[in-house]
Amino acid sequence: MLTSLLETHGDEIRFVYRHFPLSFHDKSALTAEAAEAAGAQGDFWGMHDILFDRYSEWVNLPPSEVIDTLVKYAEELGLDVDQFRQDLEDHTYQDKVQASLDEAERLDLPGTPTFFVNGRMYPFQIGLSGQALEFFIQLSKEAPSPYESPPPQVIDPQGQYVATIRTTQGDIVVELYSDQAPTNVNQFVFLAQEGWYDNNAFLRVITDTAVIAGDPTNTGLLGDPGYRCAMEVAPDLKFDSEGIVGLISTTRNSTGSQFFITLSPQPDLDGRFTIIGKVVEGLDVLHALTAPGPSSPPTATGDQIETIVIEKQ
Repeated sequence: MLTSLLETHGDEIRFVYRHFPLSFHDKSALTAEAAEAAGAQGDFWGMHDILFDRYSEWVNLPPSEVIDTLVKYAEELGLDVDQFRQDLEDHTYQDKVQASLDEAERLDLPGTPTFFVNGRMYPFQIGLSGQALEFFIQLSKEAPSPYESPPPQVIDPQGQYVATIRTTQGDIVVELYSDQAPTNVNQFVFLAQEGWYDNNAFLRVITDTAVIAGDPTNTGLLGDPGYRCAMEVAPDLKFDSEGIVGLISTTRNSTGSQFFITLSPQPDLDGRFTIIGKVVEGLDVLHALTAPGPSSPPTATGDQIETIVIEKQ
């Protein structure tokens, strides 16, 4: 699948591999080092392919026999086996493999494999196939450019802020909880000021539950601005009424740009999502919002966010 994408896109696409050794697999780190040792001699993918093709040969070997088996693979590839063995015994590439794992943990990866396209995590809920990956590549190219780092500080965590969500149905005014979720409110305000939410469609209106928005591609597949924020779950904030604004999680412990507003109390969501505010004006507008249904024509958009205006009180 990846080979086909590389052939299709030519110089337009570059595939970069990072290790994610699984903690429960006692040979994952060593075999990752073996791939790097082979890569230092110009055949990373040759070793990579052998390791996966012959997984059953080495997976249950005692530790004392694993290196000898890996050296045999290196010999088949025509590598300098003495250098290869020395690299494994000295753990020459251990730090490189560990750095990849540290990066994966920092990004809160959900598992393996995980793909990033132009800095954005591929949404595995659409399934993994060449066609789906191709679609996401095109989507990423058309989306606003991802940010390379978390946003700068644009709010005073001790200040009071309101966000006026101007929609095609009217205005919804949200009191933001900058003291309870300072990092996530900051990124929401930053994106609003950057125009990220301008002309976003309300992706879904779940009857009597919530409305969802925050994806500039209007597909629901891109809630990743290129960075992720750690969740901030304040124990005294609850989804105990209509109009509570929460952020959709991009991974188990992080958030992105998509948000939802409850249409009724949703106690089952307590403790599972970051709450950034509450509607203080415009509940009638909130309940009037519409989104295209599953049987709607492709051109249907429903209601949209025209822009979000941030004011400090």
